[in-house]
Amino acid sequence: MKFLDQCKIYIKSGGGGDGCLSFRREKCVEYGGPDGGNGGRGGHVLIEAVNGLNTLIDYRYRQHFKAGRGGHGMGKNRTGGKGADSYLKVPVGTQLFDEDYGVMLADLTEEGQVVMMLEGGHPGTGNAAFKSSVNQSPRRTTPGGPAEEMWIWLRLKLMADAGLVGLPNAGKSTFLAAISRAKPKIADYPFTTLKPQLGVVHVDQREFVVADIPGLIEGAHEGHGLGDRFLGHIERCATILHMIDATGDDVVKAYKTIRHELESYGGGLSEKPEVIGLNKCDALDEELIKMLSDELSSVTKSPIVPISAVTHYGVPLMLRALLKNIDDARNLENTPLEKINNERPESDDFETDEEHIQDTGWSPI
Repeated sequence: MKFLDQCKIYIKSGGGGDGCLSFRREKCVEYGGPDGGNGGRGGHVLIEAVNGLNTLIDYRYRQHFKAGRGGHGMGKNRTGGKGADSYLKVPVGTQLFDEDYGVMLADLTEEGQVVMMLEGGHPGTGNAAFKSSVNQSPRRTTPGGPAEEMWIWLRLKLMADAGLVGLPNAGKSTFLAAISRAKPKIADYPFTTLKPQLGVVHVDQREFVVADIPGLIEGAHEGHGLGDRFLGHIERCATILHMIDATGDDVVKAYKTIRHELESYGGGLSEKPEVIGLNKCDALDEELIKMLSDELSSVTKSPIVPISAVTHYGVPLMLRALLKNIDDARNLENTPLEKINNERPESDDFETDEEHIQDTGWSPI
């Protein structure tokens, strides 16, 4: 399925049905009186956030949505039927903007959240409703209310707890595939990832969602590379995992490049707590790993965790560091690291934090 995170659609509610002008005509009834029924209301246009969707591709090939018109009133005091409502289902995290993209109309951040974008026209009134003691044969009716219409923009911002950022080929997709069941494309050339990917991570009987976005390069905020529009998908994240290639030429320059792009984009990304993952450490010795960690610690106070997405070296420590930031940001109850290590089940796939720190001779800064 193709990924689409922004589209423009046209919506129109249903007009209300007109009231009926009618009089009772029956044999042997001298004074039948008015019996015109009311019209039915027009259909509403409602947008609902549902689970199980992560793209707006459904609105790529159909952009016009109209609700049903209310039925007209009829004789014998028959009321017109209600117009059918138009329900539009969108992924959780979708934002609704006006046609000029200047005003946010709604932000659907919870499953089952429904917003009425356009209200159906009010029903017209039949002449039977105007009957009174001084006007027993009214010939007055009211028409149904008009329909409403507008163009709106849909913009999807994925709901994730942690976001992966970094230069191309930093190993973000490999890391996502190693910690979740996601199947991102992995190759040895830049810009392998062309659309955001989500993965559910399980650690210490807890789970959280990680979002991987295309790599950033210098000047991405000016449109270089794939640009920085995909950064919108990590605006809702509680923490950021900044992945750096330890085998690169200059880890400090790589760090500063991404930080500059985050600051240029705005949206509060530069203020979010981050964890720095020094990836591909399986290709380096302990002395070089410590030297690169010291270089990064001179320009940032964020935790630095050497990892290898291929061998799972340092991955448990990284996931717990992310989970701690998520708990702090979401105001959840924090669990001490010592308690987590004592209660979590032993696994042959991952080494313990104590073994990792002992092997490398250092702990997260």
